Amino acid sequence: MPSSVTWGLLLLAGLCCLAPASLAEDNQGVTVQDTDAAEHDHESASHKIAPNLADFAFSLYRQVAHQSNTTNIFFSPVSIATVFAMLSLGAKGDTHTQILEGLNFNLTERAEADIHRGFENLLHTLNQPDNQLQLTTGNGLFIDDSVKLVGKFLEDVKKTYHSEAFSVNFKHSEEAKKQINDFVEKGTQGKIVDLVKELDQDTVLALVNYIFFKGKWVKPFDASETTEEDFHVDEATTVKVPMMKRTGMYKLHQCHKLSSWVLLMDYVGNATAFFILPNEGKMRHMEDLLTKEDLSMALKNRDKRSASLSMPKLSISGTYDLKAILGEMGITKVFSNGAELSGISEEVPLKLSKAVHKAVLTLDEKGTEAAGATFGEVMPMSLPPNIEFNRPFVLVIYDTVTKAPLFVGKVVNPTQK
Repeated sequence: MPSSVTWGLLLLAGLCCLAPASLAEDNQGVTVQDTDAAEHDHESASHKIAPNLADFAFSLYRQVAHQSNTTNIFFSPVSIATVFAMLSLGAKGDTHTQILEGLNFNLTERAEADIHRGFENLLHTLNQPDNQLQLTTGNGLFIDDSVKLVGKFLEDVKKTYHSEAFSVNFKHSEEAKKQINDFVEKGTQGKIVDLVKELDQDTVLALVNYIFFKGKWVKPFDASETTEEDFHVDEATTVKVPMMKRTGMYKLHQCHKLSSWVLLMDYVGNATAFFILPNEGKMRHMEDLLTKEDLSMALKNRDKRSASLSMPKLSISGTYDLKAILGEMGITKVFSNGAELSGISEEVPLKLSKAVHKAVLTLDEKGTEAAGATFGEVMPMSLPPNIEFNRPFVLVIYDTVTKAPLFVGKVVNPTQK
């Protein structure tokens, strides 16, 4: 066995495009035919890991937010957690424990088999072709043609995570980079291109996950009402942005614990967007206190109230080197020369050299084609309050079937790409 450590590369891709489009007839995700009984078992399997995914999402958010309060944030916790859970299948000892505990799983309370069963169901459910949302996920395993992987790891990754496997020659780094980037670009329908900027020739393995989401508002904005207005980035900085407007009935309440307005906006299909607007000067207060229970309470609150809503039209992205961020969350050994990844390959010692994640967010007015012309609501006679998202706010996009947070973000400056 060689004494030097050969690098393994982990790549992540996440995409959210919150814009209307005709739903694609071709769904590239997995399709599994289950019996009704199996469907019930699968449903409960994904629900079991949903609280852990939510805790991981907010822990990761706080790590990123504390690094900078001047930049936009956008990432997919589902995408990141999926690919690290996939990696854990080949990890041993402390490396294995750190990965799963870093994803907020308590291994004394939950069997590892249940964790992987939960991810299997999550991917199965998100890729249902009859979903009204355009939502697909995919996993890719890129293996250097000189390396033989452990059979059980290869089998488990294909079976549980529905991963495609590709043979590549990482010595030809430009060709290998193109193969990986093409896979991500195709899976995200062209929204994420050139994810991999550099690829070391010592790479022997690349794990890739993408998630693509394109939603249509149940209650769209009228594009003719969009006007250019001020967005207050901070006390000293104001930028001009196109501001979408709509007056209607909303699931909207003031959360005193978070000192914030919490707005829920539904997509056609099984997804809801939470928009959290802290009171002036209360962003850090809200970020430190926000938990999955706050979102759960907002979902249970069925009351609607009238409001005149203003929301910036925007397109932002987030790109992250996860090595430092996850290191702060306890996932360190997998990136070191002491990494125990013999469950992936017994031929060469491996470590994780790079973990990259990119996500893209677009918000605009449109929704279902007919809704803009025919949708009507009974409004109270009293003047509705103005809820203006004209200062930094947080958003969470939530899948109502799996109860998983698909995306988490913060809009600090809508003009910052």
